Amino acid sequence: MRILVTGAAGFIGFHLCKKLVENGHRVVGLDNVNDYYDPELKYARLQELGMQKSETSVFGNTVVSSTYGDILQFVRMQLEDREALPALFEKEKFEAVVNLAAQAGVRYSLENPMAYVDSNLVGFVNILECCRHYNIQHLLYASSSSVYGENEKMPFAVTDNVDHPISLYAATKKSNELMAYTYSHLYGIPTTGLRFFTVYGPWGRPDMAIFLFTKAISEGKPIKVFNNGDMSRDFTYIDDIVQGVEIVLDNPPLKENDKPAYRLSNIGNGSSQSLGDFIKAIENSMGVGAKKEYLPMQPGDVPKTWANISDLEVLGYKSTTSIDEGVKKFIEWFKGYRS
Repeated sequence: MRILVTGAAGFIGFHLCKKLVENGHRVVGLDNVNDYYDPELKYARLQELGMQKSETSVFGNTVVSSTYGDILQFVRMQLEDREALPALFEKEKFEAVVNLAAQAGVRYSLENPMAYVDSNLVGFVNILECCRHYNIQHLLYASSSSVYGENEKMPFAVTDNVDHPISLYAATKKSNELMAYTYSHLYGIPTTGLRFFTVYGPWGRPDMAIFLFTKAISEGKPIKVFNNGDMSRDFTYIDDIVQGVEIVLDNPPLKENDKPAYRLSNIGNGSSQSLGDFIKAIENSMGVGAKKEYLPMQPGDVPKTWANISDLEVLGYKSTTSIDEGVKKFIEWFKGYRS
């Protein structure tokens, strides 16, 4: 397929682009390469995909080929650009879109809310309009486990009520789901929203727990443990996530009777593990004990997440990477990247 992947310089987008081209798809990656976190990590991911950082490539407005050739290209663009994005769709004739581009982070949404409005709301409507006008056969977009808010029913299921988000980030993701439903209903666009649970692995974001913990331990600094350590997460390794995205991409939802071709699914490990066990895996892999600074819960955060992934398992999805194995692979990458 001819596929657009937005957020291509991001953590999940980078891994997905690499896997898609290895499996024979033709991919255009889009990213604005903003400074929410160190852009050098984003450029390093692009260079790993064969792109070169230069004034005429990453910074330019033209589509740039990588060393993979014409099957993988990159364009730097704002998702909310209402002239450039339709022009890209017109030129490239995409069959499918994977929209991973978004302003991420629960805590950052307390500091800079307008970044979430621009990217996650205005940008997403722009994507939907392009899908509407350029005959996209399947739009797969990133939602988030954050939409479940303070839901206490475990595991989280897509049938649960998610009308009470506790962060602006979560509210924008819930809004994406509603907007996608509307476009599926009105224009017949097959859409799939994936509620990602805690994804970790090599090339991960520096604001995520495993990166923060590993960096602090390597520097002999204490790690910040929120809610006094009483937290658990559905930790999911990046390779398992990418496998799941590919499976969903190959199986678009179908219109049934009067129901639109619209689907929501959780994508995670399907189990919940304590933050203490996760920290222990990092300590074991590094061979160093962590100094811990226990702190209260952060605004917008939740004590526990756990994904019901039964609907994806029907399609053949299975998360197989253990915490110990996944953490070990991250630590190996981290040491190489830091050096």
